[in-house]
Amino acid sequence: MLNITDKAQEEAITPLLRLGFRPFFLLGALYAFIAIPVWIYAFQHGQPTALGAPALWWHAHEMLFGFAMAIVAGFVLTAVQNWTGINGTKSTRLGVIVGLWLAPRILFWTPAPLWLIAIVESLFLLAVAYEIAIRVFKSKGWRNLFFVPLFALAIVANFASYATINGLAPFTSSAVWQAMLWWFMLLLSVMGGRVIPFFTSRRFQFDKPQPILWIEVAGNLPLMLLFVLSFFPITLQTLQTPLFILAGVFQLIKVLRWKPWTTLTEPLVWSLHAAYACIPGYLLLKGLTTNQWLAHTSLHLFAIGALAGLILAMIARVTMGHTGRNIYQGPSMHIAFAALMLSALVRSIGVGIWPQFTLQLLDVATVLWMLSFGLYLLKFGKMLMTARADGHPG
Repeated sequence: MLNITDKAQEEAITPLLRLGFRPFFLLGALYAFIAIPVWIYAFQHGQPTALGAPALWWHAHEMLFGFAMAIVAGFVLTAVQNWTGINGTKSTRLGVIVGLWLAPRILFWTPAPLWLIAIVESLFLLAVAYEIAIRVFKSKGWRNLFFVPLFALAIVANFASYATINGLAPFTSSAVWQAMLWWFMLLLSVMGGRVIPFFTSRRFQFDKPQPILWIEVAGNLPLMLLFVLSFFPITLQTLQTPLFILAGVFQLIKVLRWKPWTTLTEPLVWSLHAAYACIPGYLLLKGLTTNQWLAHTSLHLFAIGALAGLILAMIARVTMGHTGRNIYQGPSMHIAFAALMLSALVRSIGVGIWPQFTLQLLDVATVLWMLSFGLYLLKFGKMLMTARADGHPG
């Protein structure tokens, strides 16, 4: 049972800071809308003079630690309230955490030293981990303690990412980025396995398929190994293909057990299935293709299709639910979901097959990306900045 909140005290808090999903979904989506065209401009015109880090490094780092981590923070800071029955982070405390996320995004465009930006960014991750941990310990909901070591790994990876800029680490920036992609994939696998079949069965009125332990292990253990092996390139080169295929096959089995073919009439559900299907799609393409350029560009099938796709589908759904609205009676987002899936295919498969049209295809993928997150901001931004429609706290 959730602790009772004093209504007068709640109403004194600006709506944007009443629960974690509000500022982080708004700022995360806005950052997604801005950061990709900035990167495409840098890719086509060269290093921006004001940017204090290499443009490619900034792009990869910011899509992971900036955009995606903002959404993860907003989600877990909101969900932990439901998991533990203890009120979520709000008001000034939430504002400080948002500030710790926002500061590095701005500091990259100032003369601030990178070591300072790295510390601030790690303080943000540490603060989110603490907010989860303290509630899990108070409620003894040990199942959700899983997120704390995940954030600890993210803090280590964050420092490692900065260390690679000046050659201070015994591995490359790409090793850190790839490791973080496996981090996010494992997170999506665990969270997707919880919520996607549940949402599907509730919406379409059939019994939720229960997870099968050996399928979960066979689908997730290779992802954990790929995370570790990202820092050992010689061993990775030997083992990656069977790990890709093994994980891909069992992730595909998970998807099929969720009956995605039953969801085509509901965008808020089929979008989750389409995005999650990009995980086995990426893994199997990576493991089976002999086209090395396609194998390289296929990375964006996961980064855009799965990671950003699940983010967009979930923030639309969570925004409706946590602002006191009927989830399935909100603004239509089918164009946004379809545009993002198309962006993923253009950026990964399209560029992989037609490299001679890379610049043009990047422009197309960028416009589709901006359309997706622009529609979210247009249709849901006001909901995030105003009080709940039903008058309840949160």
